[in-house]
Amino acid sequence: MFGLAAMDGVSRPCSLAMAMHEVPFNNHNDTVTDQSFITEPSNSGLASLPSELIDHILSYLSPLDLSAVSRVSHVLYAHALADHLWQSIVQANVPGGQVTTSYPCASFRELYVAHDPHWFLTKYKIWFCDKDLSGKLVIARYDERRGVIEGYQLLATSVVSSSEANSPSLMQTDLEIHNFDPQVHLHLDKPILQIGATTSGNKFSAETRMSLEDKHTDAMVSNLLLARALPDSTAAELSNRSFPYGNVWPPPAIPAATRVSASHLVEDGAASAVPHDLPVRRSEISDKVFKIRSWLDTSPASFANISLNRGDSLNGGWSFNSAASLFGQVSRPWLPSLFGGSDMPMSVRLGDSVTTYSTLEPDLYTPTADQPWKGIWVGDYSSHGCEFLLIKQNHATPFDEEAFDATRTDCETEAEFARRKTDARKYRGSLEAVKLTGDVNVPRGECTFVADDLGENGFVTTVQEQPFLGARVVQSKGHIARSGFTHDRYIPSQLLLISEDRLAQLWVGYNHISFFQRVNIDQFLVPS
Repeated sequence: MFGLAAMDGVSRPCSLAMAMHEVPFNNHNDTVTDQSFITEPSNSGLASLPSELIDHILSYLSPLDLSAVSRVSHVLYAHALADHLWQSIVQANVPGGQVTTSYPCASFRELYVAHDPHWFLTKYKIWFCDKDLSGKLVIARYDERRGVIEGYQLLATSVVSSSEANSPSLMQTDLEIHNFDPQVHLHLDKPILQIGATTSGNKFSAETRMSLEDKHTDAMVSNLLLARALPDSTAAELSNRSFPYGNVWPPPAIPAATRVSASHLVEDGAASAVPHDLPVRRSEISDKVFKIRSWLDTSPASFANISLNRGDSLNGGWSFNSAASLFGQVSRPWLPSLFGGSDMPMSVRLGDSVTTYSTLEPDLYTPTADQPWKGIWVGDYSSHGCEFLLIKQNHATPFDEEAFDATRTDCETEAEFARRKTDARKYRGSLEAVKLTGDVNVPRGECTFVADDLGENGFVTTVQEQPFLGARVVQSKGHIARSGFTHDRYIPSQLLLISEDRLAQLWVGYNHISFFQRVNIDQFLVPS
């Protein structure tokens, strides 16, 4: 954008883009279609370039910058509306599948505007939350058949079965093995997120109503809340406290550049949705965190079409839609007595709670040749069922390829040296598994096991017997606790590196082995 300003000698696009970034939420202008702000510059060098070159240059701009450029001149306005530019912008926010239609909108520009500023939900796709101690893992995606941004809880089930095996390489006594063949799927019957394409209303409100279910049969109401990041100093101070870390989310075990204030585990979650916690301008919107506010609507079933809710949640007032004038409280004299007074509204929020969701930086879960076990995994937690994990790998120093090449001996074949080099690259540094969903003992956001060194310092043995023949075994520590995450401690364990998609944990003190398996998140991104 700065380059464009320099090319045509006009700084207005940059300043406009920055100004638009600071626009309060109550500003409803469509920054692309409004031509009233266009003023032809005296010397527009950019507009005089060949059309193909202009289109190529504009393809590098962000949506805000593209909107700002459209106000420079009528020529650039026409170029900025080119639908292929906006299709690329939409596609950049929809990983995993090709967006081929702008339905239900007339153009991709209109589609982008209709879902702005919520495209970050599909862009980062993986979201985990602070709901109770167990949490939830949600996959957000875009369904082009309906023009809807949607999110569903990821679940895993596995048939519980155990067997015994004798493996002298691991332990002299028989081991109890919990067989693990998880079936991972989305809970499609109950969406967590559902945002339709709309160009009406204040889309930049910090709180947006979601139509998740038929209100005639489902009295639960859910609103999506945009979030504002805590100052770095505040987030750092809270993260240094003991569990639950001053109710900061995500918790400190999850690396994150953005943290927000979340709900207390035992107090009313609605307390977190106070004005100072919500963004008031576009630049304050976090694209790494959002919240969902839910409550039980106590409206009588006969008033299912009356939207009589607390319209301005920030100011504490109640708003009535047009239906209220038709089915007013005056014709139902018995209704106020249900709530203890004539001033009470026709609808009361019960169980008002706020759940905070955070995403993961892609480099945390994207495996590499040096860190092949990074990713999203599902593990067997016995009576607690299946739980989802983030497995992180950390290397203190980069792999010194030149120094390693100098260790090659004359007696090594090319294949032998290549295999030794591959092992040296990946069997080093630490491996840590953090729960994305948890249980009453060790909750979401806490480390479940850690191996401090996958290299020689942590090496225990290589298994010589089935069913783990050839698996590398390293020292690890398993995290256990009593109910409510009390009296937590780490106990000795051993990590079996079976493959890059399969791990096992030997809980030494309990003489049993549990398994962990990689999850392919991308298979859930395209609706079928």
